[in-house]
Amino acid sequence: MKVSGTGSVSPVQGAGKAGQRPGGDGFRLAMPAPAAGTDRAGGVGGVASVMGVEALLALQDVGGPLERKRRSVRRAGQILDVLEGLKVALLGGDLDAGDLDRLRRAVQEERQATDDARLEGVLDEIETRAAVELAKLEAARRAA
Repeated sequence: MKVSGTGSVSPVQGAGKAGQRPGGDGFRLAMPAPAAGTDRAGGVGGVASVMGVEALLALQDVGGPLERKRRSVRRAGQILDVLEGLKVALLGGDLDAGDLDRLRRAVQEERQATDDARLEGVLDEIETRAAVELAKLEAARRAA
């Protein structure tokens, strides 16, 4: 930039190549030539997994106290639904082995501990009721 007097400022135009930007090429770093006898990697073929599937599943199971409560309540609801289905099937007279299997699976599903003592008490009562009903139905099935 050239200042010519106190009036205005005008840019300085220098001689340059045709098609070249006025600011030049900018900052460049020279890349060193590869050493003789070494090949450049052609590309990444595959990315190895960092964790196994088991580790990902374990990470999904990690939850806060609120998440454990939600899962416990959901599980208790499922057990109650199965018990309700058993009641309807018994009243209708069409109880089958699938109903017992559903109840057995619902009771055997692992329960996560919560920090709420009242909730734990309710969950214990639901599981106990389901276990009693399961025992009664299996005993009646064996007797028949």
